[in-house]
Amino acid sequence: MIYTTDKVFRALRKVIHPELTKDIISLGMVSDLVIEGNKISFTLVFKKENTTNIANLKQRCVQVIENNFGSEVDIRGNINATTVKEEASKPLEKVKNIIAIASGKGGVGKSTIASNLAVALANTGAKVGLVDADIFGPSIPKMFNCETARPNVHKVNGLDVITPIEKFGVKILSIGFFANPEDALVWRGPMASNALTQLLMQGDWGELDYLLIDLPPGTSDIHLTLVQSVAVTGAVVVSTPQDVALADAIKGINMFKSGKINVPVLGLVENMAWFTPAELPENKYYIFGKNGCKELAEKLNLDLLGQIPIVQSIREGGDTGIPVAANADSITGMAFVEMAEKVMNAVKARNEKHIATEKVFVDPNAQGCAPAK
Repeated sequence: MIYTTDKVFRALRKVIHPELTKDIISLGMVSDLVIEGNKISFTLVFKKENTTNIANLKQRCVQVIENNFGSEVDIRGNINATTVKEEASKPLEKVKNIIAIASGKGGVGKSTIASNLAVALANTGAKVGLVDADIFGPSIPKMFNCETARPNVHKVNGLDVITPIEKFGVKILSIGFFANPEDALVWRGPMASNALTQLLMQGDWGELDYLLIDLPPGTSDIHLTLVQSVAVTGAVVVSTPQDVALADAIKGINMFKSGKINVPVLGLVENMAWFTPAELPENKYYIFGKNGCKELAEKLNLDLLGQIPIVQSIREGGDTGIPVAANADSITGMAFVEMAEKVMNAVKARNEKHIATEKVFVDPNAQGCAPAK
């Protein structure tokens, strides 16, 4: 029998913590899983106050693994246990899912997708936040017509906390709120990374179902800072159907899927999928190619989360600061409603099938990174 991480996690979901009444996978108690042939080993992580169940849960894990994989599996004596003291307060502790919105290259409409997806998710009743992580070219304030907004900064336990701006039911933070819209932000990498960390960690986000991170194009320090700072639930990659854009999208996908970062890719969004004139709403003109993202998604076994056309109303919505997704009954609004539903389903499926993503440790003295321990 071939053992896989997913199969082991599915088996361990049957192990319920007797006091917390949830399975040990959902509780994030399984760490350092290693599969070597028929040998399976991992560590159970307990909070300091819940250590009385160690022996019971280790025994239960052995029973479940042997019941699922047979007597030939080598599991006995291979389950370790460790305890951690829970911090009194953690940044983003009430944020359920953190979703990176990424693109391989600029100009594919990533921020337009992020803005409208955030509004469409909020329209479902979900609690949604949006971080403009495109530190050098923040466009989210323009797209929500709040360029002149200046968030309130207040003290909590002696620390500065930033209150996000709220528009269309979405809590928003952007470096653009702290700079003149016409000023060029000329920062070195560490300065930009520090700015992102402040937006994430000092934001007064409260309870959120989804926190979307609108990343800059490509792969950069900002991307590494994000995965190092927080555990990203998954990534949505945006591209046009053009071959040039798709080639860069593949690089972005491979970055997230690499063993060093290991962030699940929830799916692809094809923006500018076709052009539809307002006077000919039934016509489709495939200016940038046809079904490029759809074919790439099929090739890489990823979900296609949406195909968004080039229509005047989407451009106007970005320029006027009223996202088209705010009008869910319009044709373009419905496209984002469907996308939001697919993203929610993708997040749900990801959380049911996989263990929670870990933050990434970036060794400043090495050429690479690894999951944080």
